[in-house]
This record gives sequence, C-alpha cells and structure tokens, in this order.
Amino acid sequence: MALLRLGSKSEAFHREGRTWTCTTGLQSDVTIEIGEMSFNLHKFPLLSKSGLLEKRIEEHSCDNGSIRVLELDGIPGGAKAFELISKFCYGVKLDLTAANVVCIRCAAEYLRMTEDYGEGNLIAQTEAFLNEVFTNWKDSLKALESCEEVLPYAEELHIVSRCIDSLATKACADPKVFNLPLSGQTTSQNEGSVIVWNGISVAAKPEAMGNDWWFQDVSFLNFPLYRRLILAIESRGMKPETVAASLIHYAKKYIPLMNKQSNFNNITCVNPGTTVSFPPEADQRIVLEEIVTLLPNKRGVTPTRFLLRLLRTAMVLHASPSCQENLEKRVGAQLDQAVLVDLLIPNVGYSAETLYDVDCVQRMLDHFVSLHQETALSTSPCIVEEGHFLEETDALTPITMVASLVDEFLAEIAPDVNLKLQKFELLAATIPDYARPLDDGVYHAIDVYLKAHPWLTDIEREQLCRLMNCQKLSIEASTHAAQNERLPLRVIVQVLFFEQLRLRTSISGWFFVSENLESSQNPTGNIELPKKNSSCPMDSAQDHAVEVDVRERVSELEKECSNLKEEIQNLVKTKKKWKIFSKKFSFRQKLQPCNSKESCELKEPESSKNEQPNHDNSDKFSNSN
Repeated sequence: MALLRLGSKSEAFHREGRTWTCTTGLQSDVTIEIGEMSFNLHKFPLLSKSGLLEKRIEEHSCDNGSIRVLELDGIPGGAKAFELISKFCYGVKLDLTAANVVCIRCAAEYLRMTEDYGEGNLIAQTEAFLNEVFTNWKDSLKALESCEEVLPYAEELHIVSRCIDSLATKACADPKVFNLPLSGQTTSQNEGSVIVWNGISVAAKPEAMGNDWWFQDVSFLNFPLYRRLILAIESRGMKPETVAASLIHYAKKYIPLMNKQSNFNNITCVNPGTTVSFPPEADQRIVLEEIVTLLPNKRGVTPTRFLLRLLRTAMVLHASPSCQENLEKRVGAQLDQAVLVDLLIPNVGYSAETLYDVDCVQRMLDHFVSLHQETALSTSPCIVEEGHFLEETDALTPITMVASLVDEFLAEIAPDVNLKLQKFELLAATIPDYARPLDDGVYHAIDVYLKAHPWLTDIEREQLCRLMNCQKLSIEASTHAAQNERLPLRVIVQVLFFEQLRLRTSISGWFFVSENLESSQNPTGNIELPKKNSSCPMDSAQDHAVEVDVRERVSELEKECSNLKEEIQNLVKTKKKWKIFSKKFSFRQKLQPCNSKESCELKEPESSKNEQPNHDNSDKFSNSN
C-alpha cells in the first residue's frame, strides 16, 4: 500500500471535546470553525501556506489584538481534512495514504496551497503521491471509493476519471503484469504458500487467476462510479461475457429481492438472531433499470436464466415499461436457452386472472419467432416414418427447442381453470408447424386442457384439436388418442385413419425391399429363394436370416392390422352417434371392414427392431387419463 510521510515534528495538537488546540506554548490568535469543530491556531503558519487563508485573515484583521474567527464550512473533507492540513502547515508528521489523499488534494485546492506560497506545498505533494497511487490496483480502488466524499471537487480535478482509467486499464490487462492479488487474499496467505518437503522449502505454485478476479473488489463501489468503470472497461475491449458476469455479480449483491425470486445457491447464510438490512425497493429498482441498460446486446452473452429472474424482479419492483420490454426482447432473442421453471412467472397484481403471466411468455415467443422467420420451411413434412422427422430438422434446432419448451409450458398452465381458450390457442399456434417433428407435446397439453375444462362445447373441442397434426403423432400418442374419450369423435377417426395409412406405407416399403433382395439373388426372375450353395455358406446363412426377418415382420404387421380393425369396430359399437356422424362426414364407405384378401394391404408393422417405444410419452399419456 502506498504511503508518504510528510513533516518531522512531533504531535502538537490536542483535542478537548470539539476543539483542537495547538500546544506550542504560544497563545492562539485565530480560530477556524468548520461545522461543530473549532481549531485554535496561529495565523502565520496558515497564511504562509494557503492563499485563501491569507486573504481571509487580512479581511478579518483586528487592531485591538482580539482573536479572529473564520468559518470554513465549505472546505472539502470537512474538519477531518482540515486537521491533516493544519498538521502540514505546522510541519507535524503526517501520513498520506490512498484513503485520505483525495480529500487532502481537494482541500488543498480549495485553500489554494500552491507553489506560490512555498516550494513543495501540499498541492504538489499530493499530486505526486496520486501518480504513485494510480500504479496499484488496491490503492486506485481505495482512492476511487474516497472520491464519493468530495465528488464535485474530485470531478473538477479529474481525479475520478484518472482513477477509473487506472482501474479499467488494469482490469483489461494481464493480472500478472501488475502483480495483482486475488480478491480476498491476504498477505498472511501469501506468506503461508510455502511448502516444506523433506526439510526443503519450496514455493507453492501460484493460484491461477480467472477473468473474474476483479468482480468482488469493484462491487463495493456505489452504482454511479461502478457504472462509469464498467463503461470504461467495455470501451477498452473487455469480452462481453466478462462484462455481463460482473453485472450479474453486482446485481446479486445489491438487488436482494432477485435472490428471493430465484433458486440461486450462493446466497449468504445468515446466523439466527442477526438482522440483515436490505436497500429500499426504490433503490433496488434504480439499480435494476441501470443494469439492464448496461447488459451487452450480443445474443447468448447474458444467461437466459438471469434475464428471466431479472424480469420477474422488475415486475415485482414495478420497473419502467421500457425496462420490462427490454428484458422481454432479450429473453425472446435467446428463448431456446430457457428452461420451463424460469418461464413460470407468477402474475402480480390483484387484477391478474391466471396463475402465471401468459401474456409475457406470448410476447417473448412472438419476438423469437419473428427473428427466426427467415429459416422457416415452406412446407411441412409428409407422412413418413417417425425417425425421418429428426433427420430433416438439424437446421431448426433453436425453433425446435422452443417448440418443445412451449408445449411443456402449455401443459403446465393447462390445468388453470381461468386460462381462456383463446390465449391457449394463440400461444400454441404461434409455433409454426414445421418446428414440431412430433406433435406429442401439444397433444398432451390439449388433453390436459380438455380434462381441466370439461364445460367446453363440441365446437370448441374440435377447434382446440386443430392445433395438433394427427399425421405427426407417435405410436404411443396415437394409441392413447384412439382411446381418449375427451377427444371429439372426428379427431379419433382421423387418428385411426392416418395410422392405417402409415401402416400401409410401411408394409409397401417392406415388400419392396423383400422383392429387391429376392431379385438380386435370383437373376432369372423366379421368386423362389436360391438354394444353398456349399461353396458360399456365409452368404447362404445371411440370405436365410433376411428371409426369416421379412416373414416375421409381415406376421407382426398382420397382427397389428387386425388389432386396429377390432378397435375401429369397438369404437363404432360404443359411440351412439356414429350413424349421424358417418352420414355427416361420409366415412361409412371409407371405413368398411376389409376382407381377408385385402387385409395385408392395410396393415402396418410395429416392430421393436424398427421403432422403439417412447416410455416417457407412454407414461405421460397414461397419467393424463
């Protein structure tokens, strides 16, 4: 720590109550009053060093020899700073440190203690010492903190800007260059970092310093100074990720309400019986709004979880609409990085109808979709095998992740009886059709909503079910939907129809593969399998395995088709209004049971070798019943 000793005389001042008296033996002839403190001094040591005191003493000269009384209430640093200046004028020992040099420098400027009143006057001494202070991180930080007491004068003398420039330069440079200690590391810890092994003292390897070594130190600054420091650091090319991390550290410290709204595990534990004082909500709101303006605009730099927690706190603190809109757009730009638990923002206010703020999520989703419209596909995929959907959506990873997130959010808010059908439909319809490889998630949300809202009319139920594409339901979802009594009958028939169509497509594909294999083995055109050739036992075994596999697949397809036919027949028997429905939608001829010769053309396999069941979806659908 920087230190400068001035003067050589021993202590010559004595304090009694609120009065300082010089104990040189001579009677005092001038009294300086600063606030409630009084200094009984002598005029010659003062006027020989200060232009202001020389002028004031001449203006208050008395011929009768009475003691002059001068008021210096406007001196920077108050009585504490003048006490040190008085010692300098009398030549008493005085220590200049990083903590007091700024106040003394401003007070010396106020008293006009220039070189015109003696060589090596206080202004020159303090300026030289400040230059030494600015070479050290800790000293520069202490000097900047002390500027808060005399901020107008420190600004006028450019001390604040010089401190900030010094700190910003060191924060952006390699810490080893300035020999900077880790935050919170003491000298004793440095001395104890010597390892004694077999009687030999070996210095321990210094701990590596990360980019966050300065976060804790600068967090003790008040926000105006911290803000200026962050802007200076950012202007010097600091990585946006590091700037954002520092702002997060500062926000967690000075916005305690945000910690209550989150599940952060780094909240300091408080001992029982102790009282913790938090800043007023008005101050927290100001800090929050300012931090939002300082956050880097680059996508993905600031964690989405932090932005959502900040948005939730902004709603509680009633931050400005522009601040909340800014946060919503930031979250919307990187909504694919969010998780469900952070999207569940409780509604604030007595006029809120739903438990969670659905409108806020809708605005963030609209912003995300608007930013990703350029990557939208012109058409949605046709009816294909389930595994083929995922192969064609590599370029849509963000929008696909958001689609899954929105489906989970819909399923979470669906049980709310106060949730309007229009809001549910609008939120689900915002996701484009191509963004969902499978519609199992939106089907589950629709099923939960129908279960929680049994009073919906048939028209509203059909309108709600239009949100899902029956062609993109998995085997588990289709099976569940075919037995779901909450769905309209028309939707159930569509599910069964598309499942039959998918089975037919799969069977055709298997027969095509089988015929190609047989043709390649029998170039003469016969359909019979080739006889075993003793010269190629390995090829014969492989051909036999393929033949057995194809026959097993066909057998499974026939069983699956028979089961689907039985389900359709049972559905017709249990639905009383089937005749009216079939006349209205003309499904009678299309769904007539097929004969034994045609059954193979309508059947589709479900093999464990080709399609593995989704146990998560099956559990989810079974629970919804």
